[in-house]
Amino acid sequence: MQAPLGATRIRASGPPRVVIVGAGFAGLTAARALARAPVEVTLIDKRNYHLFQPLLYQVATAALSPAEIAAPIRAIVRRQKNVRVMLGKVDGIDTERQLVRSDAGDVPYDYLILATGARHAYFGRDEWEAFAPGLKKIEDATEIRTRILLAFERAELESDAARQAALLTFVIVGGGPTGVELAGAITELGRMALAADFRRIDPRRTRVVLVEAGPRLLPAFPESLSEIARRALVKLGVEVRLGKPVGVCDADGVVIDGERLAARTVVWAAGVAASPAGKWLRTNVDRAGRVKVAPDLSVSGHADVFAVGDTALVPGPDRAPVPGIAPAAKQQGKYVAGVIAARVAGRTAPAPFRYRHAGNLATIGRRAAVIDFNGFKLSGFVAWLLWGAAHIYFLIGFRNRLVVLLSWLWAYVTFKRGVRLITGREA
Repeated sequence: MQAPLGATRIRASGPPRVVIVGAGFAGLTAARALARAPVEVTLIDKRNYHLFQPLLYQVATAALSPAEIAAPIRAIVRRQKNVRVMLGKVDGIDTERQLVRSDAGDVPYDYLILATGARHAYFGRDEWEAFAPGLKKIEDATEIRTRILLAFERAELESDAARQAALLTFVIVGGGPTGVELAGAITELGRMALAADFRRIDPRRTRVVLVEAGPRLLPAFPESLSEIARRALVKLGVEVRLGKPVGVCDADGVVIDGERLAARTVVWAAGVAASPAGKWLRTNVDRAGRVKVAPDLSVSGHADVFAVGDTALVPGPDRAPVPGIAPAAKQQGKYVAGVIAARVAGRTAPAPFRYRHAGNLATIGRRAAVIDFNGFKLSGFVAWLLWGAAHIYFLIGFRNRLVVLLSWLWAYVTFKRGVRLITGREA
């Protein structure tokens, strides 16, 4: 029998069991916010590390190593005695028996927080993934890095001019922050970091094409900043194509608005889809698979289950969905932890969740960025410095912050990329 709304079934003895699936920004924040609550927390993730996704593109473009933007989950919560970390892949939820199903065994819960994140979406053309990898995890970043660096190596050995041009052409699909940042970084990699390293090719001839199906880049930003970003990319040497969706993506490149563009490296940054959490719960989801939640972020009909971060469809103050960015995920994780702590203590539940938008940031190369802080707009070098400060602040661990800062300073002064390693399987 389903528990009534606002209540949950707590075991007769021992502290309530809180299970958190996913150790991203939302899940990890929730776990840490429950440090003083009289609960037992089990944090489940299929990987043993927390990843700072906003800087994945720098791993993909050889600016940072994976270890600089990730930290072991156990190390992060080792001083929190009420947290147990479990390495496992969740494949279902039994809400009647209050069990999380995983390949490491069933885990009982009194409260469940689903922070399972999102994956890249190809709008019904999943076969494109083989030719245009997305950027959501470390494996994606290292594969893209391998593809990019191999393209230059193979171009050095290629005698046919057309095939050489295709190898030195890079297509980025999607004009959001990830696409904009990738386009700028790949351009600078070829035209600055690799410029003097080859003998038969001139990496400065690198061609980067950024394709956006919509009318402008960075649609979450004000139009004026979108235009500044476009102009900055064009000045850097990026070809920006707006209002022209990709119609075909294959091993030879892409077709854009009926035109074939030969390119051996394509990167997908055009869309995301939520995890299967909605299917596990058999509940209402939107077109992207995000779970529709109540004002307290609980799942409809399941007062003991919460969805946060990219897993949840949360309306913002303007009724538009809360964006899938780190500050939003952290706010939701902290809020749900407060709801659970209040229920366990018998206190009045907090007011409904209200998202406080801190702003949007995107960088364009090594000296420019655009920032929108609730209507305060900033661009250029000062914005780039603020972008860097914000990202270093959100990194977990003093060592990671220091290493990333030193890596950026080295790259800024020398124009070099220190992690130009071709690893893994050949693309």
